[in-house]
Amino acid sequence: MAGSSWLGCRGALVMGAIVRDGCDIAGSRPYGPFRRPRGSAGARGEPGRRKGEARIPARGGGTARKPTFRSYPCAMSTHAKRERLLLADLLEGAGPDAPTLCDGWLTRDLAAHVVVRERRADAAGGILIKPLAARLERVQAEFAAKPYEELIQLIRTGPPRFSPYALKQIDEAANAVEFYVHAEDVRRAQQDWTPRVLDPVFADSLWSRLERSARLLGRKSPVGLVLRRPDGRTAVARRGVPVVTVTGEPGELTMFAFGRQSQSDVTLDGDKEAITRLQGDASILGM
Repeated sequence: MAGSSWLGCRGALVMGAIVRDGCDIAGSRPYGPFRRPRGSAGARGEPGRRKGEARIPARGGGTARKPTFRSYPCAMSTHAKRERLLLADLLEGAGPDAPTLCDGWLTRDLAAHVVVRERRADAAGGILIKPLAARLERVQAEFAAKPYEELIQLIRTGPPRFSPYALKQIDEAANAVEFYVHAEDVRRAQQDWTPRVLDPVFADSLWSRLERSARLLGRKSPVGLVLRRPDGRTAVARRGVPVVTVTGEPGELTMFAFGRQSQSDVTLDGDKEAITRLQGDASILGM
């Protein structure tokens, strides 16, 4: 996995590991692989029905128990969930053989990466651990050969219950940025793309992650690097001289910091030679 593909995959994982403030937008308590929701099969009393809960009439007589939500434990309104569904829609609309911003990857390859990352823990370690990269590539190639529609459906339905990503806090921390970047990898591979206008809460969430991980993402920058929001708030990604200041909305700064410099709506101020060096090599930013 060369170029941008490494940056988006590895960077979002690390950002997720650093940021532990999962966004509780819906206010609902998650349940995971070792905790069943009240009323699910296995709880005390009648399986699938809370104490005192009325039965639901079944078709053709008799009764039916109230269905419980199991397929995706994470709250449906988290940023990670919304970006997941957007990514699935964009991949579906583009088709299996469309280009992406991930070097060498078509949309089918990107879809396979997303599925393997959260469903094949035995192979996903290769994203961060180089000795395991060969196994990751083999498994990912196997998934890329599967029917494209199957991959899209696996992305939409979310991680299996035994996956760490099935916990809302982990999902939000690890996947909100991952899915945002990869959704933009699909969108911005088209010539007529325009910057997305993000809701303020999500924009602030992206900025919070950038503030905490800026130095990690910018550690290989050949020049001093400062990320700046239009409101003046800054995050130092790399100390040094000369300094380049990159100004843009949080979503655009996120794309820039993950090595998508040429596909980010930002302005760069500073020494001209330093700006050229910063823009010329995607591998100097991100992971």
